[in-house]
Amino acid sequence: MSVFYFLTAFLLVRRLNKRLKGNMLLYPKWRSMITLATWGIIGLYIGVLALDDSFEDLIGASVLLGLAIYGDREEDLKVYKVIFQASYPLIAVGYITAFTRLFFGYFYDSNNNGQYFIYAAIAAFIWVFARWATTKKQEEALRISAERRAQLEVLVQERTAELLKQKDELQETLQELKVTQNQLIQSEKMASLGELTAGIAHEIQNPLNFVNNFSEVSAELLDEMEEELAKGDTEEAIAIAADIKKNLEKIMHHGKRADGIVKGMLQHSRASSNVKEPTDINKLADEYLRLAYHGLRAKDKSFNAELLTHFAEGLPMANIVPQDIGRVMLNLFNNAFYATQKKQETAEAGYKPAVEVVTALKGRSIEIIVKDNGTGIPDDIKDKILQPFFTTKPTGQGTGLGLSLSYDIVVKAHEGKIDVKSKEGEGSEFIIILPVLNA
Repeated sequence: MSVFYFLTAFLLVRRLNKRLKGNMLLYPKWRSMITLATWGIIGLYIGVLALDDSFEDLIGASVLLGLAIYGDREEDLKVYKVIFQASYPLIAVGYITAFTRLFFGYFYDSNNNGQYFIYAAIAAFIWVFARWATTKKQEEALRISAERRAQLEVLVQERTAELLKQKDELQETLQELKVTQNQLIQSEKMASLGELTAGIAHEIQNPLNFVNNFSEVSAELLDEMEEELAKGDTEEAIAIAADIKKNLEKIMHHGKRADGIVKGMLQHSRASSNVKEPTDINKLADEYLRLAYHGLRAKDKSFNAELLTHFAEGLPMANIVPQDIGRVMLNLFNNAFYATQKKQETAEAGYKPAVEVVTALKGRSIEIIVKDNGTGIPDDIKDKILQPFFTTKPTGQGTGLGLSLSYDIVVKAHEGKIDVKSKEGEGSEFIIILPVLNA
């Protein structure tokens, strides 16, 4: 009767071999193991033929049980576990038969009871093949699913490696963009510094000219006073001395004016500490308006514009970082003068460039308006002018960061607002809202 167990074990291994042949990933791994199991089963069967029938059943059932347990636990063969599980009834019959013959032989041999065990083995044997037949489609589906899962795992690994590579490339590109952005920001700051320097040079030139002129006149008056004293005309000498005193007072006045300009610009040109402090907006706007104008005039002597200021009286202090807001104003004034200069190149003879600055108190905020009668901003790009790297200036004349940095300073750093109104061909108006210093 042991033939049932060894035959089932043999057919199970061959069936497994047939199923694995269609799997190019698993078959090379299991081919030698299957061959060894096949010959091992044949060898064991030949060997047990010499033993008692009860031991044949016991060994045959154990071989089949070993195969079933191994196949059920092995990860690669879990797809085919139905094949192994189908043999459990036959294994149970084998062990029951073997133990009955070993320990209750008289029961097995009497009244032809042994034939019932044979019938049970045949039924279990038929059950194995019936189970294999009914689960063939399910087994095939599981096999296909396993193969697809293996293929998907390979694809996932490849895609993951590709994504990691793209991530590294994007991080490298991002780092390069950050470096480029920092360089452009520094370039914008240096451009503003150049314009500021030109304005300061022009602004300080006026008081220095007065100092030089009054010094020359005073030297001439001293010569005249010496001549009058030599003649003994003390009255005339005293009159000349009075004129010299007036000149010295004017020299002192213009010297202090130059000193004030230098100190003020040093204050504004210091690296920003990002510390907000009470600031006179009217004074700040007036200083940077004139510096921007004189900076452009230093480049183009033929350019003239009308500067209109309407500063609200009694305006409270604004809670700002003066260096940063000064940079914003300088940028807006430079853009306004640039727009009027460009319009002047093509406008009719009666056109006169004008830039107007208005300040006003609006609730708990200060409103700063910068108007010009320049070229204006086309409607199709009005929404883009505050974006980084967008510029309407020719290549080499603008980085496209001036208004973007101004937006960041006003909105993000000062919790203010910045708005743009413009009509192409007529001019532009920038409106800045800044918080008033809290009492």
